[in-house]
This record gives sequence, structure tokens and C-alpha cells, in this order.
Amino acid sequence: MTLESTAARTGKPEIVTFGCRLNAYESEAMAHLAATGEAGDIVVVNTCAVTAEAERQARQAIRRLKRERPAARIVVTGCAAQIDPARFAAMPEVAHVIGNAEKMRAGTWQALGDPGADRVRVADIMGVREMAPHLVPGFAEHTRVFLDVQQGCDHRCTFCVIPYGRGPSRSAPLGTVVEHIGQYVRSGAREIVLTGVDLTSWGADLPGRPRFASLVRRILTAVPELPRLRLSSLDPAEVDDALLRLFAEEARLMPHLHLSIQAGDDLTLKRMKRRHSREQVVTLCRQARAVRPDIALGADLIAGFPTEDDAMFARTLALIDDAGLDFAHVFPFSARAGTPAARMPAVDGSIIRERAAELRAAARNAQARFLARQVGRPLQVLVEKSGRHGHAENFAAVALDRAAAPGTIVDAAAVGTDGERLHACLRLAAA
Repeated sequence: MTLESTAARTGKPEIVTFGCRLNAYESEAMAHLAATGEAGDIVVVNTCAVTAEAERQARQAIRRLKRERPAARIVVTGCAAQIDPARFAAMPEVAHVIGNAEKMRAGTWQALGDPGADRVRVADIMGVREMAPHLVPGFAEHTRVFLDVQQGCDHRCTFCVIPYGRGPSRSAPLGTVVEHIGQYVRSGAREIVLTGVDLTSWGADLPGRPRFASLVRRILTAVPELPRLRLSSLDPAEVDDALLRLFAEEARLMPHLHLSIQAGDDLTLKRMKRRHSREQVVTLCRQARAVRPDIALGADLIAGFPTEDDAMFARTLALIDDAGLDFAHVFPFSARAGTPAARMPAVDGSIIRERAAELRAAARNAQARFLARQVGRPLQVLVEKSGRHGHAENFAAVALDRAAAPGTIVDAAAVGTDGERLHACLRLAAA
């Protein structure tokens, strides 16, 4: 879970973002959509529902923002607001609650300028069947652009409420995706990150049911001037041979694979209603390294899922080494009302916290080992706004010894690491 706030920009609202990269993309879009309206001084809180803690932090932020800016109208949106709008509408600090569909429409923000505007505008998203990605003007200022190409999810993992906040799976048309990427690249983007709720399900609702790999291949073919294409989190059950071949054949597809694994024990995975086994994950990671030896492998892991005993947890902990993971995002299990997992025998909270801490320590050690292996190797680093920091092709964070022009891809040599990032000496500009 991440929390970000847009910087103050004339004519645009402040937006506080919780959660995933998809939320970050939509927050940038909202900043421009809201700027077209007459809404006045507003602060938007774009919530996340993946854990109870994310919702608690959003409510805490709402109360703090109102204390700091008593004249501002607080508008709440995002998955938590979509799933339970009444809870946020009951907060005295909140002026408006809008749904995930409504927040991406300029008309919604224009209507907020009307003193008689509805306080709650949240439609049932479960019947939505079409998707149109938004071309966000503000992303022309970015060197790395997140592009939403898929929304919603048709699966029902027993711990997850996100389908109720995002609706059924739906895909952006291939031609629209390629057109938007072309425009971003012409505006200066050096790296495009494809995002979605269930990214590898892209295409299942389109004519001919194209596979996700065909989208990736088409982007790389149709936009040859795009230096870097990166993928966000993928379902390991859907990573097929065609996608692995692209990692082997396409240098512009970044060697960075983040998998939504969640557990390393087969019985736990079955109770989660996941569609992969432990052995399938280990095999996939082995295959990925075989076709792209420089690939970095990451995962999402949940600690303390209901019924998890010591042996089950030990298998999840061991997966970090068995699969050769280089980094992991660890989530303590958080029961979500209405989900099957919330009715399963719970693990004691103190044990959940201990297991999460143990997983995080193992993940830090794996990351430190991964970074240590990079020392002495050449890097190509996409330089970010500060001019002194960026990310390598495998998404390792890099601190440069001297400044380079933001938005350039530079050659550097990794000379050390502090366990969290690489330290590198700048060589020559590569692009």
C-alpha cells in the first residue's frame, strides 16, 4: 500500500492516493478532469480497499486534511468508497463520495461546482462491460508513464473485495492502447508501464479473444521508438510460453516480472482460490531465468491467511529461496467483510504480525543479495526528476554519482549497494 499526494498545481485539486499503480494513474487523470470543472477548492482522497489498514489510513487522512484545510471540500473516491459509500458519506468531513466509474468522467467534476450536486454518486459497477483508457495530458511531463489497459476481475479469490470495487474484467482495445502509447512517446515518455487489476486477462472480452502476449508484441512492433516497456503485476497462472518468448526476444521488454503469488503452500493457495500451485510458481521462475538470465523476480505474499499453521507458513517463507525471488511485497492478512476468508478460522493477530515481519526480513535479505549481484555490472538507468536517481532495466533503484538530464537513459556502472539501492558511476548517455 502506498500513499502519495499531488503537488500543489494551479487550477488542479490536491489528490491523495492510496494503493496501487492503477490508482496512481487514475489520480493523475482526475487532476486534469477536475481542473476542467468549476469545483473550487477541493481535496480528493483516492482510496484503496485491499486491506482494512488501507481504509483506516484513508479515514485518518480525511480527518487530518479537514483540520488542515477547513474551507476545502473533501471528495472521496476509489475502491473503498465504491464498495462502502455510506461509511464515507457518514463522515462529517466528507462533502462528496463518487464511484470508480464516475471519477473518470469530466462531467462528474463539473457537476461538483453546482451547490445542489448530489452528495453521493456511486453507480453499481458490476454491470460495466466496456473500457476506454484515458489519454492523460499530464503524463507528457513524465519519463515513465503508467497506462491502464485492463480493468476489473472475473476471479473470486476468497480474501479479495477488489472485484466489487472495480467490476468485471474488461480490456482496452488494442488500437487505442497503441495510439496512446505513440502519443506519450512523442511527448517524451521513455518507459511505458502497462497496468490493470488482472493484467494477464487482457483480451478475453475482445473479438477473437487475443492473449496478453499479443498486446505486448503489437506495442513493441507498432511503436519502435519506445525505448522501454514494463509490465506491472501478473497472475502466474496466465504467464504463458508466448509471453516468456517475448522476454527472450525483445530487449525493450524490461527484465522485471512481478507475480501475484500470495502463498507458497498448496493448501493455502486452494483455500485462497488461487489458480496456481507452488510447483508452478517455482517452474515459472526457473523458466523466466532460463530465457532472460538478467530478469528480476518479485512477488506479492500474504502472511497469516486463515487456517495457516506453522508448516504452511514455513513453505511460504521457503518459497522466497526456492523460487529465487529478488524482492517481495508482504501483506499481513486483513479480513474483508463479505469475503469467504472472513468466515474461516482466523490466525491470532500477534502471530500474523510476527510472520509478516519474518517474511519481510527474508525479502530484504533476498533484495540485498540481488543488488549485490549487480555490483560490477553495466547498467542502463532511466534518470528521474532529481537527476541523481533512477531505475535500471530490472527496476533496481539506482543512485548516480553525479546528475544527468532527467528523462535520459544513461550508461552507468554499479559500484556498490546499501541493500536498498545500487550506487553507480555515470558513464555516457545511451539515449
